[in-house]
Parts: sequence; C-alpha cells; structure tokens
Amino acid sequence: MSYKLEGPVLEGALVRLEPLEHRHTADLAVAAEENRGTYEFTWVPRAHEIGAYVDAQLARAATGRLAPYAQVSVATGRAVGATSYWEPRCWLDEDRLDAVEVGFTWLGASAQGTGVNAEAKLLLFRHAFEELNVLRVDLKTDARNARSRAAIQSVGARFEGVLRNWSRSWAPGEEGRLRDSAIFSITADDWPACRGPLEERVARFRSSRG
Repeated sequence: MSYKLEGPVLEGALVRLEPLEHRHTADLAVAAEENRGTYEFTWVPRAHEIGAYVDAQLARAATGRLAPYAQVSVATGRAVGATSYWEPRCWLDEDRLDAVEVGFTWLGASAQGTGVNAEAKLLLFRHAFEELNVLRVDLKTDARNARSRAAIQSVGARFEGVLRNWSRSWAPGEEGRLRDSAIFSITADDWPACRGPLEERVARFRSSRG
C-alpha cells in the first residue's frame, strides 16, 4: 500500500489537535499522572514512560500507518491527552483512503467530561469524511470497558459487535493475553445524520464555559 497517513492541525474552540511532537512530552507527563482510576482497561503511559511513548508513536508515524496527535486545551495551551488516525485501508485504489480507525486515545482526568473528547472526535470525523473522503471510520475498545463504550456511542458511532481475542489486553495483570474488542463505526452514509447531534453536543459544552 502506497498511501501514507498524515495529520494536519485540526482547530476547535475547546481543543486543538496538533501533530504529536517531543515538545508535548512535559504536558503529557503531567496529564498522565492525574487520577488514573479511569484507565482500568486502557494503557496510558506513566510520566516516566512518556518520552518512549512519543518515540514509539513517531516511529509508527514514519511507516505511514499512524498519524498521532496531541490533544491541546485551547483554554490553557497545554497538551491534555493524545489520539490518532490509525490503520489506513485502501481497498479500491492503493492511493485512495477508503477507511481509517480513530484510536490510541486518552485524556488526563481533568479534561474528561469537558467537551474535549466530543470536539476532538468531531474534528477527526469531519476531516476524515469531508476532506479525506473516507467511506468508514471505526473505533474499538476492550469489550469490558463500559466507560469507553459509552463515550464512543455518545459521539454517534454504531456498535457492530464483539470480536473475540482480537487485540492485546492492557488490563493490569493480563500481560501477554488477548482481549475481546467491541467494534464501532460511522460510515459516510451515517455521517450527515451523525454530524448535527455531535455539533450540538459540542456547542452545549462551549456555551457552558461562557
């Protein structure tokens, strides 16, 4: 496959998605050490691992299969988490992107429930469907992760089912084991109906901030 993922800056009112760089390391180290009680099934690096984490994401980016972002709070200018485009698929033409995953997503505890996740997804979905012209965006999470599943469904993705032993488990004590993954998607046909409610949800977060 000759197609290589790239991630331009995506600007919102609450969050700015910036291509991940080493300059984000210090902020991400702080964000990663906030209340970690929500990360039961999600791997989030510890502060001392952030440098290696950024190196690994940039190495994946160099292959063209990942476009990693820092999620930067517009209010503070600080990186509060990360996300990515991932797993490009070019089924009909090797130079045209047909489908992509949004993944490698995490937020520091103080940014959760603030609208950052909703607006980040709006920016990623809108760019994927309206600029890259993909036919499908998918998302997945540990099937046991009720919090993550609810967050994915809240941005309009449709649950498709559970794939057993589909990917590596990140749950504590499950090193070397595979997890069942819950699979969600939005298709190009879904996007017009999905966009409006997601925009309205983001607008409510914006207005609540005054």
